[in-house]
Amino acid sequence: MDSLSIVTVDKLFRDNVDALDLVWLTGQDGGRRSLTSEALHKADLAPIGHLNLVHPNRVQVLGSAEMDYLRKLSPDALEEALHHLFSEELAAVVLAEGEQPPAVLEETASKTDTPLFVSSHPSPSVVSHLSHYLMQSLAETTVVHGVFMEVTGVGVLIQGDAAVGKSELALELITRGHRLIADDAVELRHVAPDTLEGSCPPMLRDFLEVRGLGILDIRSLFGETSVKLKKNLKFIVQLVKPGKGAEPLNRLDMEASNSVILDVGVLTVRIPVAAGRNLAVLVEVAVRNHILKSRGIDPVAELMARQEAFMREES
Repeated sequence: MDSLSIVTVDKLFRDNVDALDLVWLTGQDGGRRSLTSEALHKADLAPIGHLNLVHPNRVQVLGSAEMDYLRKLSPDALEEALHHLFSEELAAVVLAEGEQPPAVLEETASKTDTPLFVSSHPSPSVVSHLSHYLMQSLAETTVVHGVFMEVTGVGVLIQGDAAVGKSELALELITRGHRLIADDAVELRHVAPDTLEGSCPPMLRDFLEVRGLGILDIRSLFGETSVKLKKNLKFIVQLVKPGKGAEPLNRLDMEASNSVILDVGVLTVRIPVAAGRNLAVLVEVAVRNHILKSRGIDPVAELMARQEAFMREES
């Protein structure tokens, strides 16, 4: 279930007023204008940037250089430039470096109900800060079923059919010192080209449902260090029940498959569930093995190389 992310100009101002020392000069009626995640993927409409009169950004940042350029324009040229600047797509204008707007600029913003902010910070800092904010706030999101945990410092999503033992496994991992992030509903955000950030909906935070025990408050039971707000997803563990017609498991290379979420491939291991198997230990070892592989240490490749060397010696 993917969702379209939206940030209103009013929320953008509230979330950044202290960090950027923002002052709202005029255009308060435009606070309901919104920026959506679609803007992040439009080639001709960047969400934020310095003055661009050809393809206006959704949020235009005007620093000293941009204001000097506008001041040098003739009245007619300035009017034409502002006509292009205050387009239908424009969400807000930010004057950086403490610049004060010319009367015509403030009048145009007021007439078009376009929010006009002033910041004392340098324009590159304003663009960098708001770009990061919008990338985080407007990232593509999806909700997946499973238990999301931090195991040995790695974000691990535990998935499987109902009643396969996901919550029991999570509880055992918590008792072994690992941390719960989300149970049942895991929110994933595409915050960078190859990065998914996982978190828990506020309503479900800190809670884990275990069959037979009901709802458990993990923070109250095990302390502050047993939970975590968010973590980048790096590894997926799928618990499977071996049965008739089930796809055979690769016994030598358990990480041969990838799961694709929001166009990002995530390494996936399938662990068969059976009586007597210590799944917590298996998950810990799978994560440690994944860490080794990310550092260039591949036990399967080493075993095959050793076997080939042995065969050459024998022949």
